Amino acid sequence: MYQDYKNVELVKPGGLDLKDRLVGVQRVTKVTKGGRAFGFSAIVVVGDEQGVVGQGLGKSKDVASAIAKAVDDAKKNLVRIPLQKGSIPHEQKGKYGGARVLLMPAAAGTGVIAGGAIRSVLEAVGVHDVLSKNQGSSNPHNVVKATFDALLQLRNAETIAKQRGISIDKVFNG
Repeated sequence: MYQDYKNVELVKPGGLDLKDRLVGVQRVTKVTKGGRAFGFSAIVVVGDEQGVVGQGLGKSKDVASAIAKAVDDAKKNLVRIPLQKGSIPHEQKGKYGGARVLLMPAAAGTGVIAGGAIRSVLEAVGVHDVLSKNQGSSNPHNVVKATFDALLQLRNAETIAKQRGISIDKVFNG
């Protein structure tokens, strides 16, 4: 799922205190020869609020099992996100389908300025101060994936120094 990103660190769920957040539940209908078959689709974000987060989708005939399946799926897709003093290291844009997301670091005490699906993801990661803007589609599935796209592109100073083969001081001082 995350093979397109260079510095993705996959995390095993064992030993983590994961909290799940329900982003959305949709009732879906399959029209068959015998009539309509109703089911539910749930999207969930799980995280330890210290930089580890995952998202999952679950589908079932009833809401409770759809959410349970989504939580299990999310635990299989955990990644570590670089955080810096309760915010993100730098400004980043993410996109998925018609959804576009802009994330900007904020000063301490600003809070999470985000709506709906973006807020769920950022709170699960453990970001306390960030500004965000949803540009484009408001479809929660695509907004969550666009937010993950932005978060997975984030790099901290140590990663940049390691990739360039220079010291951290040279990253900032040129």
